[in-house]
Amino acid sequence: MSPLLKKVLVRFPAGALIILAILFIPAGTLNFRPAWIFCGVILVPMILVLAYFLKKDPALLERRMRTHEKEAPQKLIVRISLPFFLIMFLLPGFDHRFHWSAVPEALMLASNGMVLLGYLIVIWVFRENSYTSRVVEVEKDQKLITTGPYALIRHPMYFGFLLMYLFVPLALGSFWALIPYPMILLVMILRLKNEETVLRAQLPGYAEYCARTRYRLLPLIW
Repeated sequence: MSPLLKKVLVRFPAGALIILAILFIPAGTLNFRPAWIFCGVILVPMILVLAYFLKKDPALLERRMRTHEKEAPQKLIVRISLPFFLIMFLLPGFDHRFHWSAVPEALMLASNGMVLLGYLIVIWVFRENSYTSRVVEVEKDQKLITTGPYALIRHPMYFGFLLMYLFVPLALGSFWALIPYPMILLVMILRLKNEETVLRAQLPGYAEYCARTRYRLLPLIW
């Protein structure tokens, strides 16, 4: 068994258990249907994606396993953002327990579809760019990727994640869990802008790419 496969077999179950705990402990019950649907939407595709990249691009999975930021601004951004992510995922359970809000079934299911769409965009980015590390860094001999989603915007992975996070609260049946989203959007933009500073300085051709591809996150907007 390869070291990478061992990491995957340890980290995926651990991550899945953490997600289940964050969702169901605040709810005080396992009878939390939106959470079960959400877990299916997230975890089942994740298993398929892990299996695919273990075979097709293990180097990408190695990069996605890294968690220690090298850039001081990125370390600060991660620390600032963590409470807001936790609040977003903890609130739906409390909302379910205390009946603070009621998301219509159709909206909940449609939101799960949007979460999946955001995840598929992220997977598209992974397939196009094997250098999408979890941390901000430029590797030796790293190639500049300008094709696929990168031909449309400079940071398609951030777009995919922000789309997911926008609809996660509604997918979990909570309007109140939308409250942290503006701060999550803000810290992601700060992370994105700092990443661009690093890429401009260290990745050959990136400044010229920015001149050609005008929009960072949303076509025709920004």
